[in-house]
Amino acid sequence: MSKLESSPEAPLPLRRISQAISDWIGRLGEVWVEGQVAQFVRRPGVSTYFLTLRDVDANISIQVTCHRSVLVEPLAEGTRVVLRARPDFYAERGTLSLRATEIRQVGLGELLARIERLKQLLAAEGLFAAHRKQRLPFLPRRIGLITGRASAAERDVVENTLRRLPGAVFAIENTATQGSTAVTEIIAALRRLDARADVDVIVIARGGGSVEDLLPFSNEGLLRAVSQLRTPVVSAIGHETDQPLLDLVADLAVSTPTDAAKRIVPDLQAELDQLADARGRLRASVHRRLDTEDQLMAGLPQRLRQAVGRLISAGAQECERAVHRNRNTLSGLLQLAEADIGQLLARVVSLSPQAVLNRGYAVLWNSDGELVRAASQTSPDQLLQARVADGEFSVVVASSGVTSSATGSATSGGATGNVTGSRTGGG
Repeated sequence: MSKLESSPEAPLPLRRISQAISDWIGRLGEVWVEGQVAQFVRRPGVSTYFLTLRDVDANISIQVTCHRSVLVEPLAEGTRVVLRARPDFYAERGTLSLRATEIRQVGLGELLARIERLKQLLAAEGLFAAHRKQRLPFLPRRIGLITGRASAAERDVVENTLRRLPGAVFAIENTATQGSTAVTEIIAALRRLDARADVDVIVIARGGGSVEDLLPFSNEGLLRAVSQLRTPVVSAIGHETDQPLLDLVADLAVSTPTDAAKRIVPDLQAELDQLADARGRLRASVHRRLDTEDQLMAGLPQRLRQAVGRLISAGAQECERAVHRNRNTLSGLLQLAEADIGQLLARVVSLSPQAVLNRGYAVLWNSDGELVRAASQTSPDQLLQARVADGEFSVVVASSGVTSSATGSATSGGATGNVTGSRTGGG
């Protein structure tokens, strides 16, 4: 189909646009469509049936027409069908519809098989896993309830909950619980309740019914919406024998709406009875403890004196042992210190200058106090001072060495010669 050329100066007439749309839709040909019958109209004297077909998951519907020969008997509202139809665009009214040439009802066996396939798919994705389940609050501030208007399920949940906890508060959303609009209405109610900060738990309740009646609670769109909620969800659908897939996705599944009330709130009277029983047990336990302590206190002075005496005796013995250990330790330390001092003294004596003099050496220095270390530092007739082990004396340097008043030889820093002079006592 070529693009239609138009402009503000050369607009196209509406009939051209309608005809182009009709031509494009006409090229689609026949298609197989699945949906749910939302309305079935049979007009007297007209050979055409008029249906409103609704999507099972979304809020989308379309008009369907078919000849009387296509259907053996009229379709009930809520029936799932698969039909072969050709899209038609009515240019006069600008409406789209389907003209069905074959309509097949989806049987119970096929519905159960689809539910089983969906169950396996969601299980593989982990939507039934235990770690996804949220714990219900002990005392919910407000209970969200999704159920049919003025239904027995609503009455059972509310009355039994208030009987267990008179102060319970509800946020009730009345929706369709079967039929073509049930899924979209329940999903919208779930999202409204989940958005409320004061709703701590949501209960979806409905009485029993046929497999077809409970199909909305095995709808994939509803199940995925429940799995994404932050608020815990309780499934209370049907009787004990009914198990829609919602039971597997919900955080808690109960057998009946009446049982839901027992699980979402505690029984106030039972809690009060348990509290009274616990108070009695606690009081009896305290009395028994007091009696035991009283008996213990009766013999406490004597036991205390004995215990204190044992502690004092043990402490005295430990003190004596500590004194003995300290004395031994101190004595050993003193002996080690004396030995160290003797060794240090011997080293000091061996290194002192006096020890060198005691071995027969002498020290010479001139009048300037400069030590004489070589013969070249002396001159004839020079007066030097000498020190030996037991004193000091003066010496005079002779031409051939050092002389003194006594004849002998002396050595000082390498100078040798006759010694003459006088002795003076010294250290």
